[in-house]
Amino acid sequence: MATSAVHRGGADTLLVMLPGALMTPQHMEQAGILAAVQQRGLPLDLIAPDLHALEGCNRAALHALAVGLLLPARAHYRQVWLGGISRGGQLALSCLAEHAALVDGLCLIAPYAGSRLTTNAIRRAGGIDAWQASPAQWQDPEFRLWQWLKQPDIQIPVFMGYGAHDRFADGMALLAARLPSAHHCQLPGAHDWPVWQRLWAQFLDLGFFARRS
Repeated sequence: MATSAVHRGGADTLLVMLPGALMTPQHMEQAGILAAVQQRGLPLDLIAPDLHALEGCNRAALHALAVGLLLPARAHYRQVWLGGISRGGQLALSCLAEHAALVDGLCLIAPYAGSRLTTNAIRRAGGIDAWQASPAQWQDPEFRLWQWLKQPDIQIPVFMGYGAHDRFADGMALLAARLPSAHHCQLPGAHDWPVWQRLWAQFLDLGFFARRS
């Protein structure tokens, strides 16, 4: 099993960045996600945790993320940001929906909007505003996320970006419409690292984290 990839520089802000499905923390390290923070001299610690064993179960992954990572981090950092790529972005948004007090900012890169089972059920009901989660659906974190997205109460900065030709772009557009206060960025490209790396660079350069003097 892969181990977490970590960049620590004594900052008072931590960003927990979640890998996507079939992605390890080492993939993120090789893609320069950690190096980009260091190169910019940002006062930001970063951890890409290994949730690979739990990626098939959002319920277990959410618990591990909230209780095992975010809650302890709040004892050591002034701010704790959360982010993710693809499936990791979906998990990050679900965590905000269920544990808002643990998150001070959000970075969503090509966030997965959900399976066809979820999105088709919402469409058949006439769209998200007409749809209501059934008792059975309420047990599924993916459906609970969309129930929360009906009227999301977001009081923190949010970045969301994805490629215009991403194979999941339709679902991401639905997500983006429910996050009107977010800083949105759409770039040419697909669901792959070249787009994600450019989006990551844009996020880091937006000024959420002031460079050290």
